[in-house]
Amino acid sequence: MADHSSHSRHSVSVRADYSRREFLRKTALAGAALAVGAAGGRAASGGSELPTRVLGRTGAKVTILGLGTAPIGEARGDLGEAVKIFSEVIDRGVNYVDTARIYGIAEEALGQVLATRRDKVFLVTKCWTDSGQRAQQMFEESLRTLKTDHVDLVHIHNIGNKNLDKVLAKDGILEYLLKQKEAGKTRFIGVSGHERPPQFVKILQTDQIDVVMNVMNYADRNIYDFEGTVLPECRKRNVGVVAMKVYAGIKGGFPNHRKGWVGCNTPPELMPKALAYALDLDGVHVANIGPFTMEQAIQNVELARRYKPLTAAERQELLAFGNELAPTLGPRYGPIA
Repeated sequence: MADHSSHSRHSVSVRADYSRREFLRKTALAGAALAVGAAGGRAASGGSELPTRVLGRTGAKVTILGLGTAPIGEARGDLGEAVKIFSEVIDRGVNYVDTARIYGIAEEALGQVLATRRDKVFLVTKCWTDSGQRAQQMFEESLRTLKTDHVDLVHIHNIGNKNLDKVLAKDGILEYLLKQKEAGKTRFIGVSGHERPPQFVKILQTDQIDVVMNVMNYADRNIYDFEGTVLPECRKRNVGVVAMKVYAGIKGGFPNHRKGWVGCNTPPELMPKALAYALDLDGVHVANIGPFTMEQAIQNVELARRYKPLTAAERQELLAFGNELAPTLGPRYGPIA
């Protein structure tokens, strides 16, 4: 039987150790973010470049930080503010932009932002169906709203809860997206989602998938373990990999997603290490993070700019914290298998 009292004492020790050791770094980071924010885009253009990686078999050069648009699009509902934040992040060098028609006003805001920035971004949207006919409706609506004639990547979203037989049928979504790829309306096809890693492995075996996005962080490795099941398959096939929920998600999970910022499962002092953990995984190319505010957006850019791999000791300490956090989170995104 596990010694829970000892484990708890160790967790307290880990948290206290991080708090002491990271305080000055956290304070310096906050000051840097505020300074950059006050100076605007000119300061960003004069700073160091964001690191980039090649997104697997796509050959696309993308920044290690992706802009997730769901929180601002769904929770804020302020079109002007969304345009301002999205513009700022792209102007600070982020070129991987992830959106979907179901993300409230996100695509509408991006339609304004990309009017003068389309050639600067790797643009991603999603369809959340197994039907080719329904996917056509969704995709065409996204193109109209984004005010573009093509995107770089379309994900079959929530692949974990889709009927793969229908997805792969002649009138299914994959066949439809392959035709759009031939027509130049999307350059690549991906799958994304939060649950059932075995579903990802099965569709990867068709060898028609260019990019995968799923949950990968220091805590959910103990729950969904995408990094142990899906990531090896991606490496084998040179599929691009985007990690999401790298901060272990917001408190309360999906039910709180549209309520605005309610707090994160990762303490602020551990966020640099949580980001580094995801980016350190062999085969991961992008960490896609959705900010709720301008301050968070700028902080994410600065964290990515300062990214450096974890030391063995840092990784061990973070995983110890994750081992204790995981049971409090549970399979909150849906079934594991």
